[in-house]
Amino acid sequence: MSNETKRDVFEELLDSYMYSEDIVIDEISTDGVADRLNLGNIIASTRYRYDAALPDDLPMIPKSISEYIKNLHKFHRDLVDVFGMVRDLGITRTEPTGVLVWVAHNTDTFARAWLLGVWRVEEKGDVVKL
Repeated sequence: MSNETKRDVFEELLDSYMYSEDIVIDEISTDGVADRLNLGNIIASTRYRYDAALPDDLPMIPKSISEYIKNLHKFHRDLVDVFGMVRDLGITRTEPTGVLVWVAHNTDTFARAWLLGVWRVEEKGDVVKL
């Protein structure tokens, strides 16, 4: 699996159609059959790449949270375990420490990263996949 996003694949598809040596947009024939066939071939050849591409809006999380998620998966922990700890801190009115501070204040982003199994690390912009 590559690190290209769906937008990357779409833009490459658009470029290959718009700037193809075989097609000049200003000289499209009246019936356009050849143009439609060529576009169909281009789309068919990139469909698999588009399906396999990553979403455009990957969650951005700090490196420490990235390591935390990888460790939790390594030890077969669930998302419920993490949110349970955050909830327990709320019940006892205890201020979270360590990575739970970030998790408590960014629950939606944490959950998206966890569920997608892929995210970007803030410090380097690297894509991490489970």
